[in-house]
Amino acid sequence: MIFWINSAHACKPPETASQLCSDQIDCGNILRRPSLIFALTFLALSVSLPHASAAQTPSAAPKQVKAAKAATTGKQRVNKTFVAGRRAPVRRVAAVPAKPSFGQSAGLHRAHDALELRSSVALVIDQDTNEVLFSKNDKAVLPIASLTKLMTGLVVSEARLPMDEVIAITQSDVDTEKGSTSRLRVGAALTRGELLHLALMSSENRAAHALGRSYPGGLPVFVGLMNAKARLIGMNDTNYEEPTGLSSKNQSSAQDLVKLVNVAYGDPTLRELSTSPEHQVAVGNRTLQYRNTNRLVKNPSWDIGLQKTGYISEAGQCLVMQAKVAGRKLIMVFLDSAGRLSRIGDAERVRRWVESTPATPHTTPLAAIVLGEQLIAGKSKT
Repeated sequence: MIFWINSAHACKPPETASQLCSDQIDCGNILRRPSLIFALTFLALSVSLPHASAAQTPSAAPKQVKAAKAATTGKQRVNKTFVAGRRAPVRRVAAVPAKPSFGQSAGLHRAHDALELRSSVALVIDQDTNEVLFSKNDKAVLPIASLTKLMTGLVVSEARLPMDEVIAITQSDVDTEKGSTSRLRVGAALTRGELLHLALMSSENRAAHALGRSYPGGLPVFVGLMNAKARLIGMNDTNYEEPTGLSSKNQSSAQDLVKLVNVAYGDPTLRELSTSPEHQVAVGNRTLQYRNTNRLVKNPSWDIGLQKTGYISEAGQCLVMQAKVAGRKLIMVFLDSAGRLSRIGDAERVRRWVESTPATPHTTPLAAIVLGEQLIAGKSKT
């Protein structure tokens, strides 16, 4: 702030200055009063300095920060503006641990084996000679998930019911056990043959349930026949509660499942439908495409005669197969495998081992060199 002093006139500030002095102040009086001059000088400095510092210091808490970043591509300049707003609150969700399978709870995964399989239960036999090539916890009784559908298909096929009979999906076929979804809507109508195809190839739960529900006598009769067939072929450690495998009360052992696969392999319908790579069905005005749940059926290095996959959390990943490996007809059972593709990996490991081991009458079955204690899980009452 600058004051113009004239000895003949009162001090007159510029037009933009504040009215800190008036026309009535006499300059001579001001000059004779040093203390007043000092006070005016201090006042001028106290007013001007904050404005100067404010021009050099940015605002402490701006609500919007605009930063122009020039990104030059050729001759074009792009300006980017970043706006800082309030940060959204972070919601922390507690991690829910995966529910252990029955095999994990029983400690079956602590048993190690020479092939380092991810399945806690495994059994491989020569179908022609019944020679056990590999065994791991083969007596353990565990949930078998959709391996159940192999028995469902066997009972339906042996009943010789008309495969062209149309069966509608009803609300009772909807899964209330696990809440699984299905592309077969309530009201969809398919033939018994199509339902059997989808149940064995794509593990369609509503299709399998509809097969049991529509059986003469209803679902209780059908489940009774499933258990009766199991006893008939020597599956003494097996129990079925329903035809889909969604219930963890559907349980069996690897030793029993080998018997089931052997019998089911004798049915041409089950061989064909379970190994079908894909299938289309017309449902109303829609055409639904289904694929096999076992990717090995499309692998040219595999010769699979019968197969079925299964999974629920209580059972882990499961797989049964009849396949020809190195000229030998083998039956393979893998239960409670850890990991989505681990059952496929275990089958590949067994195949490579069989191909690398010459078949002789005195070959020591791998079951004899399995490492670790063979643990047996009892049937669950839940």
